[in-house]
Amino acid sequence: MSLAVVMSRALDGLQAPEVHVEVQLANGLPSFTLVGLADTEVKESRERVRAALQQSGFAFPHNKRITVNLAPADLPKESGRFDLPIALGILAAAGLLDAARLAACEFAGELSLAGELRPVRGALALALAARREAVTRTLVLPTASARAAAQVPGLDVRAAGTLAQVAAALISGEAAEPLPAALPLPREAADPGPDLRDIKGQAAAKRALEIAAAGSHSLLLVGPPGTGKSMLAQRLPGLLPPLSDEEALSSAALLGLTGTSAQPVALGRRPVRAPHHTASAVALVGGGSPPRPGEISLAHGGVLFLDELPEFPRAALEALREPLETGRITISRAARQASFPARFQLVAAMNPCPCGWLGAPAALGRACRCTPEAVARYQGKLSGPLLDRIDLQVEVLAAPAAELLALPGGEPSAVVALRVGAARARQIARQGEPNALLEAGRIDAFCRLDEATARFIRSAAERLGWSGRRLHRCLKVARTIADLAASETITTAHVAEALQLQRVLGG
Repeated sequence: MSLAVVMSRALDGLQAPEVHVEVQLANGLPSFTLVGLADTEVKESRERVRAALQQSGFAFPHNKRITVNLAPADLPKESGRFDLPIALGILAAAGLLDAARLAACEFAGELSLAGELRPVRGALALALAARREAVTRTLVLPTASARAAAQVPGLDVRAAGTLAQVAAALISGEAAEPLPAALPLPREAADPGPDLRDIKGQAAAKRALEIAAAGSHSLLLVGPPGTGKSMLAQRLPGLLPPLSDEEALSSAALLGLTGTSAQPVALGRRPVRAPHHTASAVALVGGGSPPRPGEISLAHGGVLFLDELPEFPRAALEALREPLETGRITISRAARQASFPARFQLVAAMNPCPCGWLGAPAALGRACRCTPEAVARYQGKLSGPLLDRIDLQVEVLAAPAAELLALPGGEPSAVVALRVGAARARQIARQGEPNALLEAGRIDAFCRLDEATARFIRSAAERLGWSGRRLHRCLKVARTIADLAASETITTAHVAEALQLQRVLGG
């Protein structure tokens, strides 16, 4: 009887806990048993491993009782990522591999019947977990997955194309040729995207967009069709500061959980997700078996744009309430639980009524024919608790024809982005995070008001019947306006502008 242990990793949400692949070869009735809470994909590895070993020139131990245990036993295992460590475990248990070299590595990879290695899902998450745990083992992955994992600095990542290539580097008693170090995927340059200068008129909406970008505030644009709501939203990413290296790695790791294709880390490019309004609650927040991230997690560190907001299913919209507050989503199922980061910036657009023409100027030749009950029912699709979590609510009206026919004359995105970057830098230096992320306990410290300004906002809050959450959000918006003006203090003028951006539907 002989025993071998090979190190690998499973996927549990964005985490990648260690898995000990224990392989035992014993005398007895020939069999191949795989245990350790493995799903169907993992159990099917028996046939892939058998064929891959034979095609790679190794004799499969048909006359042995093979037992494979994936420990810990209570951790669910999925996908074909354990094919490679199982095959290596069988070779090691048969005494064909150098145990010291095997113990110095971690392996993951799906095998074809010909012994070729196919990429695995979540390679970047595996690498981030290895760095987080400060392991010194070499990470051996299929070539495409290794290139994604090599984007994480401080790790020794090796690329392999076949089982035979990996085995040759581990064969006992030979001068094994080491596997080549993985070359990281080329990093993409940031795409500037559409320019804010293309939008004519809409000075108030552009100002709201600048404030939203500076403080990472959520934004709701309300107005008739064709007024430029979607165009404004599409230009927000071009105003945002670039991603840091750690944010870019986290964003790419989340995207890598959705498939096996390798995702290069973008240089400064923030993710932008714009799901259609027919998306379900599971599509937005994540789910499935095993749980996978939804649109809010794939937009982590970037922008989630929801056009035609009231047309989304009510359950999908209500599912956004907790992530908007906490920046995380926990998906709980009967068998398991997974948690994903979801710190996104929400930008939404909607018409004010079912026909869309409520409040449109008569000069447009369109008149709203919706009854007050129909308008209330349409706007009522957005619950009060959800609206209360949106920092800026701005009305976007049609621009006059003279402005639309004039030559572009507004500020380009690059100029506005400089002001946004300066304001964001003040926030990071002062409190370590954007104003929108300030928790209640820190608002008193960083959003202090003088007596006159405090009386002004208190009077407005009492008159409008605001909740404590809405009052805090108005204070954070005022703090951002002050940062754009390079002001250390929040004045009455800053609060007054913030009040104008707190439009409540139906109010």
